[in-house]
Amino acid sequence: MASHISLKQLSVFVSITQHITLTAAAEALFLSKAAVSMALAELEKQLGHSLFDRVNHRLILNQEGQKLLPLADELLNRASSIDALFTDNAQIAGTLKIGASDTIGNHILPTLLSDFREQEKHYSQQIFISNSALICQKLIDFELDIALIEGQAHHGDLISSVFSQDEMCIIAPFSHPLGTKKQINFSDLTNSQWVLREPGSGSRNFFLQSLANNIENWTQSFELNTTESIINCVSAGLGLGCLSSLAAQYALKNDRVKRLPLSSPMHRQFWLVIHKNKYQSPLLKKFMAFCQQR
Repeated sequence: MASHISLKQLSVFVSITQHITLTAAAEALFLSKAAVSMALAELEKQLGHSLFDRVNHRLILNQEGQKLLPLADELLNRASSIDALFTDNAQIAGTLKIGASDTIGNHILPTLLSDFREQEKHYSQQIFISNSALICQKLIDFELDIALIEGQAHHGDLISSVFSQDEMCIIAPFSHPLGTKKQINFSDLTNSQWVLREPGSGSRNFFLQSLANNIENWTQSFELNTTESIINCVSAGLGLGCLSSLAAQYALKNDRVKRLPLSSPMHRQFWLVIHKNKYQSPLLKKFMAFCQQR
């Protein structure tokens, strides 16, 4: 009967969803592969349902498993809160798993977390930095508690709210002829070449949605997955770039690249994203409120 489900079984189940194989899940939990396999088998037997599809030694979460995941995540979070009930810092106990897209992760989150630690005296956080699309997928899979990304998450299971905004800029090689103009228009960018981030990146999405439609005959010269590589390619004359002013600030200051003064200001919003079924622990609520106040 399902009434005998244990926290260990749920912990094994959640670990397998995150690590795909029994071996990787066992290593993460410091258990033997046999113990993990047995815990999963017992859980599936008690529920009367298989929770994973077995595909070439990989365990892929099925529809029944997807129904269990939010509840298992909540119970494990509540259990960790119980463990901390009698500590001095009970209200915001636990580990916070934060995802951040590149610009936020590199330029905003470090200061944000430092201030949060100083205010709340909570020091257990994990950070995962990648592009917005991968961050959102990890939220959907309950591998992260919260995400701070550049661009709204378009997924039915995710809830987004604005917590800040960002100014975007066009960068060019320092000797670029447009750099001498006091102001440029979209027509000046006709037939331009661009060095862009990979699909799923917030800055790439911004370029495609806000700039590309206004530029006639633009082409992509390179697609790269780091901001620094884009700055280096732009500096070497391989194309123009569209980046956050935060991400470009040091390269601009050191004259590695030049900012093109576009007549239309370019802004985008920073979004705070959570899964709609995510259990909002006191710690998570506290961090969300802290971000919104900033």
